[in-house]
Amino acid sequence: MSITPVYTTSARATGGRDGHAATLDGSFKVTLALPKEMGGNGAGNNPEQLFAAGYAACFIGALKAAAAQDKTLPRVPSDVAVTATVGIGPRAEGGFGLSVDLSVSLPGVDPDGAQALVAAAHQICPYSNATRGNIDVALSVA
Repeated sequence: MSITPVYTTSARATGGRDGHAATLDGSFKVTLALPKEMGGNGAGNNPEQLFAAGYAACFIGALKAAAAQDKTLPRVPSDVAVTATVGIGPRAEGGFGLSVDLSVSLPGVDPDGAQALVAAAHQICPYSNATRGNIDVALSVA
């Protein structure tokens, strides 16, 4: 698959899971630490947290784009919220893998319309497209 990027960004990490990461333009900096559950001290953020935040924010954008593209879908309420829960663990094939649960809150939107909107957003979200077939992603409407 090829795309023509309309935006690009770069970040650099040092020290791995116990280090630092920052965008090259200096607009974002984070101290990284291995979670306590994985034997670390948990005194920083970890890649799974960053992935969860990015996926949740991006999915809200996809909800808005889906509603704008398909006028039969409900409008996205201003108090929309997406909670992305990212898990990491060993794979049966070796190495580690990720799982994602996206819980979407669309206050005031009827359940059928909310399900249709979430399904449409999942088809256009770049994070969903990047993970499809590689990571188990569960969708729910809260």
